[in-house]
Amino acid sequence: MAEVATTNASSLVGKLEADVEIKASAGQFHHMFAGRPHHVSKASPGKVKGCDLHEGDWDGEAKVAKERIETVEPEKNLITFRVIEGDLMIKYKSFSITIQVTPKHGGPGSIVHWHFEYEKISDEVAHPETLLQFCVEVSKEIDEHLLSEE
Repeated sequence: MAEVATTNASSLVGKLEADVEIKASAGQFHHMFAGRPHHVSKASPGKVKGCDLHEGDWDGEAKVAKERIETVEPEKNLITFRVIEGDLMIKYKSFSITIQVTPKHGGPGSIVHWHFEYEKISDEVAHPETLLQFCVEVSKEIDEHLLSEE
């Protein structure tokens, strides 16, 4: 279940967010990105091809993004990446991705919150909804992978 919200739609600067319900714990999911990023490609082999350069298929074709980890807050299950090279930097001046996972209230499981902040190079560049949907799908595959490890 994903909810998408775009702000500043007419501007070059934008934000895009989605929430994904998962069955795994917040700590397990966070640790996949913060402690075992090389396992992301094992959890989602059809979508993610590697760790150092994240290759994925969104917009109907393979893309590459090289990211630098900017923030890791284990107590909040939060991690922020800044894209520094690759296909996204052709269309965006800046692009950061924050993932925060919180335990679901009143039951097992967690909510993965994806937050993109970006600046497009022009008004002709689309907001990255297809990349956000890609991240939602990868979240579900990681969840299945984590549950299969238990």
